[in-house]
Amino acid sequence: MDDSAAARWLGDGAEPSAPVRRYHLARFLILRLLGLVYLTGFAILINQGLPLIGSNGLLPVGEFTVRAAERLGSTSAGFQRLPSLFWFAHSDGLLLALAWCGALLALAVLAGVTNAAVMASLWALYMSFVHVGQDWYGYGWEIQLLETGFLAIFLCPLGSIRPFPGRRPAPLVIGLFRWLIFRVMLGAGLIKIRGDSCWRDLTCLQFHYETQPNPSPFSRVLHLAPHGINTAGVVFNHVTELAMPWLLLFGRHATRLAGLFFVAFQISLILSGNLAFLNWLTIVPALACFDDAFLSRAMPGMFSRLADEADIAAAGGCATRPRWRVRTGAAALALLGATVAWLSVPVITNLASGHQMMNTSFGSLDLVNTYGAFGSVGRERREIVFEGTVDAAADSGAVWREYQFNCAPCDPERRPCVITPYHYRLDWQIWFAAMSSPNDYPWTLRFVWKLLHADKGTLSLLAGNPFPDRPPRYVRARLYIYRFAPAGSGRYWDRELVGDWIPPLSVDDARLLNFLRAYGWLDGGGAGEGRS
Repeated sequence: MDDSAAARWLGDGAEPSAPVRRYHLARFLILRLLGLVYLTGFAILINQGLPLIGSNGLLPVGEFTVRAAERLGSTSAGFQRLPSLFWFAHSDGLLLALAWCGALLALAVLAGVTNAAVMASLWALYMSFVHVGQDWYGYGWEIQLLETGFLAIFLCPLGSIRPFPGRRPAPLVIGLFRWLIFRVMLGAGLIKIRGDSCWRDLTCLQFHYETQPNPSPFSRVLHLAPHGINTAGVVFNHVTELAMPWLLLFGRHATRLAGLFFVAFQISLILSGNLAFLNWLTIVPALACFDDAFLSRAMPGMFSRLADEADIAAAGGCATRPRWRVRTGAAALALLGATVAWLSVPVITNLASGHQMMNTSFGSLDLVNTYGAFGSVGRERREIVFEGTVDAAADSGAVWREYQFNCAPCDPERRPCVITPYHYRLDWQIWFAAMSSPNDYPWTLRFVWKLLHADKGTLSLLAGNPFPDRPPRYVRARLYIYRFAPAGSGRYWDRELVGDWIPPLSVDDARLLNFLRAYGWLDGGGAGEGRS
């Protein structure tokens, strides 16, 4: 590759005589939205990190690294398999300090102050939390954020922190963002068609709005809407996820159309549920479908200044860069392209497989992953409600008070929440646990133990403490089936008791004590708090 070709590939040097599609505006929007997602992710860690993975948390990092090192043979093997800064130290102070560092860097990106070094730091910090986050970080959007964040490192230059650097985004990187949105959309579409008959007979949305993890108020409106509306919604889903990705192969206008479908689809999902920052994050690579010419025409007048700044940046990018920098940049991009191509082989194989996996990484750095969502849709909503009593006996005469989660539907009269892009991680895990048993989610017994001790960190994960004066004598968990209440009923939910999910337990219950000992939780990790 000669220097002029490398310059065109990198977006450096003089503009060629033929019209060139520019992506200064797309880069600006991609980085700002990614900054918002990173900020949300680190804010969640600041607010919830210590009660979940701190030294006194439900699943402490220290315990995890010890178990992982034993299973993998050594700490160094653990680091190679799950790279994280917390293999070297994991104090509560360090957890909080790195979460705050990430939040401040994300704020800088959101404000337009960023470069490759900032994006690399955000990627490394967030990866450190994801790889030790255990159950709380086992969601597909975590590895999707890592892959998106890694590509963003190559989207902006190293030596400039301006919102509109002069060097135009490399066409290869724009193409890799499109490859990402292609896999996200197609993977989600295929897993649905292959996974659940209701996606094939167009009835899934008759159940999904009610049974999804954290419904919003609009979820209830859609659930109660005529079936024809929900049937049309499934058709829109299939067109967007199964047909639109292929338009990325057919030129500028087809790519723009696909991008519009992708963004509109994600906005509809944001409005109809609380899927954390997944949908916001998925819009990020979709923005790579839009060049400056399209965005400058589509943007409202209030954003016209951005289009002007993008034009100025494009004009300023004509300065010739030193030959060695062009060659170094070209080599870095060539290595990036080769790496993604190599790592894409198992992903493509998985997409073509009749046994498709979703939300899976094939490498320790989560650089190229396979995605998917709602391959199966529940037909009824099961919820676990934790209750406590201060009465001396847990019999039929005891008065039980419910613990309220922040977003999970507990009180039938409470309005569904609106929290997207934020995420209450405990609420989501309780939703998963309701489809299984305590043996599959052993931390729920540790959760009971902490409620019996009125652990402040654990209580901070809930909407309130029904026992402000003294801890309960017994705690139990009851399983209910929830259904949206009819319009005009004055309730949001109707519920039907199934039975005990965890029977009433006290601090001296032998069953609970033996369980905690079996997991090494009775004398460590904050399991033995004194009652207050």
